[in-house]
Amino acid sequence: MRSRIEKLILIKYKVMKRLNSSLLSRFSIVLIGLAIYPLLAGCSKDKSESPPNVIMFVTDDLNNWVNPLGYTQAITPNLDHLAEAGVTFTTAHAPGVFCAPSRTAIWTGLHASTTGCYSNQVFHYDHPELLTLQMAFKQKGYNTFGAGKLYHHRSGYVDLRDWNEYFARSQEVKDMAWEMNGYHMTDVPLPDPYPYSPYYTETDRGGSSALHLEWGPIDNAEEDDMVDAMRANWASDVLRREHDKPFFLAVGMYSPHYPNYAPQKYFDLYNRDSIILPPYMEDDLDDLPAPVRQRMLNRLKQHQELEKYGALEDAIHGYLAAVSFADAMLGRVLEALDSGPYKDNTIIIFWSDQGFHHGEKGHWGKHTLWERTSHVPFIWAGSGIPGNETVETTVSLIDIYPTLVELCDLSGDGHLEGESLAESLEKPSQSQERNVFLPHADRGSYAIINMNWRYIQYNDGTEEFYNVREDPNEWYNLAGDEKYDQIILDMKKSLPPEFAPEATARNDLDLVVDGDFFYWEKRK
Repeated sequence: MRSRIEKLILIKYKVMKRLNSSLLSRFSIVLIGLAIYPLLAGCSKDKSESPPNVIMFVTDDLNNWVNPLGYTQAITPNLDHLAEAGVTFTTAHAPGVFCAPSRTAIWTGLHASTTGCYSNQVFHYDHPELLTLQMAFKQKGYNTFGAGKLYHHRSGYVDLRDWNEYFARSQEVKDMAWEMNGYHMTDVPLPDPYPYSPYYTETDRGGSSALHLEWGPIDNAEEDDMVDAMRANWASDVLRREHDKPFFLAVGMYSPHYPNYAPQKYFDLYNRDSIILPPYMEDDLDDLPAPVRQRMLNRLKQHQELEKYGALEDAIHGYLAAVSFADAMLGRVLEALDSGPYKDNTIIIFWSDQGFHHGEKGHWGKHTLWERTSHVPFIWAGSGIPGNETVETTVSLIDIYPTLVELCDLSGDGHLEGESLAESLEKPSQSQERNVFLPHADRGSYAIINMNWRYIQYNDGTEEFYNVREDPNEWYNLAGDEKYDQIILDMKKSLPPEFAPEATARNDLDLVVDGDFFYWEKRK
C-alpha cells in the first residue's frame, strides 16, 4: 500500500502536468488517475440505458433522531416515505466530527488523515488537484447543480469549479459561501421577541453572533423567505426544467443546525410537555481519561444552565421543529421529482454531515468521538434500488463517492478511501460487516466503530472502549480491561498508515481561474 505522501505526490505530479497543457476547461480541474487499486467496475445497469440522474439532499447536525432509525418522537413524513421507497443504512457514521472535515471527506472521498483537513481548512488550497464528486459527474457529461451548504468554509467560498449552476440568495451570501443562515442579516425572518429562548434572554447571551442553542418560531407566512425554503424551491424548479443531459443536483440545508428557527406550524407539531429527554447518567464522565473528563466537565456547565432555566425540553422542541422543517423541504423536492419526467431514472441520497448531542455525556454540540456525534441518517432510493429495505452493517458517509462511481459509471479517482455500497444496495441482506474510521479534529485522535464496539484513542495515548451493543449510551468505559485487548488489536488494523500533517489553515484566499490556469489570491 502506498503511503499518503506517495499518493499525493502522484496526484500533484499529474495535476501540474495538466496545468501546463491546454486540456483544462475554464472551470474544470480534473484528475485522470493512476489507480492504486483497480477502479470500481462499471455500472450494474445496462450501459444502453441513460445514466441515472442523482439528487443529494444534505442536512446539517441531524443525528439519528429520525423515525426510520427508531426515534419515534420526530415527525418526518417525507423522510419516512423515502425510507419506505429505498434502503436505509441504520448504522451509518460520519467521516468527521463536525461540518468541515466531514464534508471535505465526503466530497473528496479521502479521510482527514490523508488530506490533513482535520478542522476548518479549505481543502482546495493545499489540494486543488483533487477530483471532487461534482467534478467526477461533470467529467462524465452530467450537468451539475448545487445549492446551500454542501461544503463548509468558515469565511471562504463555495468551490465553484464544475458546477453548472450554484444557488445562493444574494451576492453577500455568495461571497460568504456557507453563512446562509446569517441571522445577523436584516433580511432573514426572526422570532418575535428576538432572541427567543430563555437560555439566551435570561443569561444575556443575545449578543452572540453564533446564537448557539437559540430557537423559536417565526410567522408561517414567512416560510418562503427562509433560506432553506429558497433552496428547496430553486431545486424544485431545476427538476421541472427540461434537461438534455443527465444531472447531479445537490441541495444543502442549514436545518436543523442551531439556531433552530422554523415556522410556527412545525413547533405546533409537538407538545413541549410530552417531549422525552434523552437518558443522562450523573457520573457518566467519571471513567473518561483525565484530559477528556476535564474538557467535558467544562461543557457540562451549559447543560446545567439549560436545566436550571427549565429549558431542556424547549431546546429539544426547537431542534425537532427544525428537523420537521427540513423534512418539509425534502418533501418539496421529492414532490417536484415525482411530478416530472425524471422520477424513474433518478437516484436520491439523504444524509447529514454529523450528529449532535442534546445533553448526552453532559454535552450540547458535536466535536466528539461518541455515538451522538457520528451516527447519522443515510438513505438511498430511486432508480435500481429496492424499497423498504434496511442494512444494519456499519458504513461510513465516505462510501458515497465510490458508490456513485459504480452506480453512475464515473471515472472517479483511484485513491478513494471509502467502499462502494452498490452490492449492499442491490442485496441488502448480504451486506458485510466492517470497521469504519473516524478521525477527530485533533490530529492523531480517532475512533474505530462497528456494530458491536467503539474504540477511541486520543493523541496522548489515552483510550475509551465501549460495547455499544449492550451499552448504547456509552456509559461504561471498558478500556484497560485486558480481555478486550485482541478485539482492540483487530480493530486497529483499520487505521490508516499515517496521519497527515495539518493542512494550511487559510480561509482568506480566493481561487482565480484564468483560462487553463488557476492561482490563489488574498481576499480583498
